[in-house]
Amino acid sequence: MTTTIRPANKDDVAAITGILNEAIRKTLVTFTTTEKIESEIAASINADDTHYLVAEQAGCVVGYASYGPFRQGPGYKHTKEHTIHLAPTARGSGLGRALIEQLAEEARAENVHVLVAGISSANPEAVSFHAALGFINIGRMPETGRKWGQWLDLILMQKTL
Repeated sequence: MTTTIRPANKDDVAAITGILNEAIRKTLVTFTTTEKIESEIAASINADDTHYLVAEQAGCVVGYASYGPFRQGPGYKHTKEHTIHLAPTARGSGLGRALIEQLAEEARAENVHVLVAGISSANPEAVSFHAALGFINIGRMPETGRKWGQWLDLILMQKTL
């Protein structure tokens, strides 16, 4: 099946919201417990300090990756935190790798020096995924997240572009 990776636009908001909300509802990969609404996603896509890509197959968005500010302040402007979520049917297909590689290329072009991943300890697959893409494990913050009555660690990984 042919996959297209392209910048997200207003027509992708519903699909991105659906993919993210499924992760919020059904997994511990995000510490977020409140589902997003489409206007929040639309505002994020349109923000000057974020960048979104989508993966599309057969006319349907099956995943997205984005980056935005890591921390506030001008000293951090070359460091961005990214996120990636795929529809369950798209996992394990190489789509995640393609999205992150394209996101990193576009980040380089925007003078981003470092991409940071904040990963839930409940998602060891994401740690392996990021390591395979050249991200380095730089720290673990024990029990900084809580969801569904469980304390979760935050694993930080980064890649210098």
